[in-house]
Amino acid sequence: MNVAIFPLNAVLFPDGMLRLRIFEQRYLEMTKRCLRDETPFGVCLIKEGTEVGAPAVPHHVGCLAAITEWDMPQLGVFTLVARGGARFRIVDHSVDRLGLITAEIETWDADPPGAEMVPACRKLVETLIERTGGEIFSEPARVDDAVWVSYRLAEILPLAHQARQELLELRDAGERLRRIAKVLAEEGYTG
Repeated sequence: MNVAIFPLNAVLFPDGMLRLRIFEQRYLEMTKRCLRDETPFGVCLIKEGTEVGAPAVPHHVGCLAAITEWDMPQLGVFTLVARGGARFRIVDHSVDRLGLITAEIETWDADPPGAEMVPACRKLVETLIERTGGEIFSEPARVDDAVWVSYRLAEILPLAHQARQELLELRDAGERLRRIAKVLAEEGYTG
């Protein structure tokens, strides 16, 4: 599969929501193409470089993003809401004349089902849903699903970008939850 890559100082997780303000020509063109063809783009954490200007070097593992809402509040600016899809690995890439990275990717299967839930993680997500009405998470809430819980905590906990990237790259929800639980325990949260 070939997709446009949007390197960001953020990590998108499956079923996560991402709000973007698009104004650079390369990403305006990407957005128009994605809307026209109803295709996703890839979001990757920046490994080297910045979000604006010369093309950044992305990490090789990212998450597909499907545009779910869009608006053009002024000429030359898109506002988007995108939802995370499958994780992927970049196999090969190129950069066009505008600086847009396109990549040949291989998507990863979802984490195997049946991962053991970590009670403190589930309790924290339930508490957050109770206190916020669930507005901070994508719908529907699946507090019994270890994969869903692990991604939601990975995206909202105050973690460094590299720590989020490492959690994205884990292919086992149980291990992802154990690492998150360790961080929570270090911060004194026991559920």
